[in-house]
Amino acid sequence: MGDGRLEIDGISKRFGDVIALRETTFDVRAGELFGFVGSNGAGKTTTMRIALGVLAADAGEVRWDGTPINLETRRHIGYMPEERGLYPKMKVGEQLVYLARLHGLSAAAANDSMLEWTERLGVAGRRDDEVQKLSLGNQQRVQLAAALVHNPSILVLDEPFSGLDPIAVEVMSTVLLDKASADIPVIFSSHQLELVERLCHRVGIIRSGQMVAVGTVDELRSSGTVEMIVDAPNAHPGWTNGLAGVTVRGHENGRTVLELADGADDQAVLRAALATGPVTEFSRRRPSLTELYRSVVTQEEAA
Repeated sequence: MGDGRLEIDGISKRFGDVIALRETTFDVRAGELFGFVGSNGAGKTTTMRIALGVLAADAGEVRWDGTPINLETRRHIGYMPEERGLYPKMKVGEQLVYLARLHGLSAAAANDSMLEWTERLGVAGRRDDEVQKLSLGNQQRVQLAAALVHNPSILVLDEPFSGLDPIAVEVMSTVLLDKASADIPVIFSSHQLELVERLCHRVGIIRSGQMVAVGTVDELRSSGTVEMIVDAPNAHPGWTNGLAGVTVRGHENGRTVLELADGADDQAVLRAALATGPVTEFSRRRPSLTELYRSVVTQEEAA
């Protein structure tokens, strides 16, 4: 028996002259929420489509539970595409039952599951409405129900939070956390990095088709640069000149934000600050996931 992991192993994909993925490798473990982040065109959707079997990889392999993904395995994946794939003129309830039956549920089980998920996701009153008559937020909820209605063993969600109001974000978050607590590997892409930082056990950052960082939020933050916040009211511009490995990143509420390279001497910074007069704050902080991500993207643009 395997360990319930979804493994993306050395996946490469080219579209004509465009290299979409270069030996992309990571795994999503049973019971884990994995946040997949990157710029538009970085390779997130291509990776998800290959995991689902919608696209064939040029090289590499996708495995679940140690076995290469095949047609049978794919029936156990709940997929939410970014470009939403519901039938606009079909009624919500009928559509969800139809999709559940396609994945092998009996008519009775499909109907029960449809009732459960429309209730849970707050669209029970819309079961007899055509999808096209729903608000975008409710269409989004129905799309999530479509990914869940067949009781999947893996969840692959492309931008599931885009366009949702705060209440729907909380509903969606609770569902994903519940699924992870039931030992299901859950991977979702999102541009809402604060949400990824709050929800995810691990995060992968993809840039130009290559994974450039994978780890827990704490691991990624501790691998980033160190910032110092210095409040020296009498400091003049340029007070950090001559300090090795120290870059002024900006100012916040009159405080100076510094970036310290590896090996930079924070005590030398403190001495320089004290030389200007009183120092009312001198603290070290790790970058947020948003700041870390921005620095990764900036490296790409500078490359």
